[in-house]
Amino acid sequence: MNRILVVGAALLALASAAFAQIGKTVVVAAGTDEDKALADIYAAPDGPDKVALLDKFMADYGKGDLELLGDQLYVQTYLAQKNYAKALEYGEKALALDPDNLATAANMARAADEMGDVKQLYAVGEKVSAVITHYRAAPAPAGTSAADWAQTQQDALAKAQGDLGYVEYAMVQAAYKTQDNAARAALFERYVAAFPDSPYTAGARDQTAIAYQQGQNTAKMLETAQKTLDADPNDVSMLLLLADYWTDNGQQLDKAMADAQKALDVLQTAKKPDNVTDDQWSQQLSLEKGIALSALGEANVVKGKNPAAVDAFKQASPLLKPNDFYYGRNLYRLGFTLAKMQRIPEARVVLAEAVKVNSPYKGRAQETLTKIGGSH
Repeated sequence: MNRILVVGAALLALASAAFAQIGKTVVVAAGTDEDKALADIYAAPDGPDKVALLDKFMADYGKGDLELLGDQLYVQTYLAQKNYAKALEYGEKALALDPDNLATAANMARAADEMGDVKQLYAVGEKVSAVITHYRAAPAPAGTSAADWAQTQQDALAKAQGDLGYVEYAMVQAAYKTQDNAARAALFERYVAAFPDSPYTAGARDQTAIAYQQGQNTAKMLETAQKTLDADPNDVSMLLLLADYWTDNGQQLDKAMADAQKALDVLQTAKKPDNVTDDQWSQQLSLEKGIALSALGEANVVKGKNPAAVDAFKQASPLLKPNDFYYGRNLYRLGFTLAKMQRIPEARVVLAEAVKVNSPYKGRAQETLTKIGGSH
């Protein structure tokens, strides 16, 4: 928990450099009545007695900077008591007095997160973003050199990483948990706008397009996926999403093939993320390579290049086997192509396997199998 700074008057000039923080620093001279009252507040447990002491402090001294100090202490106290509504109430009061107070905004985000109030969490999270943006752009105070100010900013931003990381993670997780596809996409879009350079931004961009895909909003899916690729041309997820969509619909085949091939190229040198196990990484690579190969195969089918298509489908099959949807679709594509080429015995074997897979393509596989004289 962030503790409000209380130091002797002699340290006033050193406060900014020694205790770099984002937001106003309230300094209380040691030995004053205010200092003694605060000492009692800090010593009290986070319960009704502490609130009573705070109430008295605010009644006696709650003007100017000490009002801000009291509101911040209310936020911390109510947060510790899990009285999240009150923490948010006093957080709003504190931010009205000091809009750039990052610690208060972060505590409000904690309260909203604990309440499961996604609307409030995102509203506060966007305030956190605004605070950081404003602080980074702030000029050096009078009497401070540019170099010293740059160091102060660097120190303060480093100190803020714990709060900032919490807010970013909470917002992303709240979006992931949102069931409605359109609402989930909107939250991810808001996150990317608020935190364009965070560790979660690339994933949030991907999830925006995926949410639109799951919501069957094709226009927004395509628009978002392409914007994501404009920002990161090596984004494998978006390369595959577009390649898969265009080939499945028999459109934009040259672009789809280029995207699929680029995904394969990128995957050759892709590095395992730290939070993924070796087995998970191996499974992910296999699935993504399989999707790319199947897309190349389908593009070749539409282009009339059946031998090349069969080769790609056969390479994809073992890679896709753990995933019923993609494996079943790839088997159907392969069997259908073999049937077109009059390689009937091979087609029957593949289609019979496709019928056994629990995928949306088993019915199509059975229909094609029946037409070429096979049976299940």
